[in-house]
Amino acid sequence: MKRISKWMSLVLRHKPELINLEIDSRGWASTVDLIAGLNTQGLETDMETVVRVVEENEKQRFAFNEDKSRICANQGHSIMVTPDLDEAEPPELLFHGTAGQFLEAIRAEGLVRKERHHVHLSKDKATAMLVGGRKGKPVLLAIDAHNMYKDGFVFYLSRNGVWLTDHVPPDYITER
Repeated sequence: MKRISKWMSLVLRHKPELINLEIDSRGWASTVDLIAGLNTQGLETDMETVVRVVEENEKQRFAFNEDKSRICANQGHSIMVTPDLDEAEPPELLFHGTAGQFLEAIRAEGLVRKERHHVHLSKDKATAMLVGGRKGKPVLLAIDAHNMYKDGFVFYLSRNGVWLTDHVPPDYITER
């Protein structure tokens, strides 16, 4: 299951061409085509398996349309898509986990989306620390989301509860 989930993230967010998957401008793909493409990679995937991956994924990275004929990644794309996101007013504080080696750049530039469409923020410290620990010893950053929002920055809340914004300037970041 984990291998299938990783492949789904890869092709739905970054490299659909690896399995000749067509993704529309909103990030949606045919579930049947996804399954067929994964099978070309020797992953022995069927609809039941994909449903389990979507439903059991801790981070809720994927979503189906109503009849499960289409599937998308909720966020994190490096390919050109315009995900279905609604603007939302964030809570007072949001959190971002990072590895210590990135702090100098963050202090200078803030949080930058780089190849992704948005900077990803968490509503809770634990999630942020898990994310931050993927590339080294995690460091927790608190984001003054309330004042960013008051100052005109736009926030989105993805279907799986991840907060998104285009950039977090250094003045809104506090190391915890």
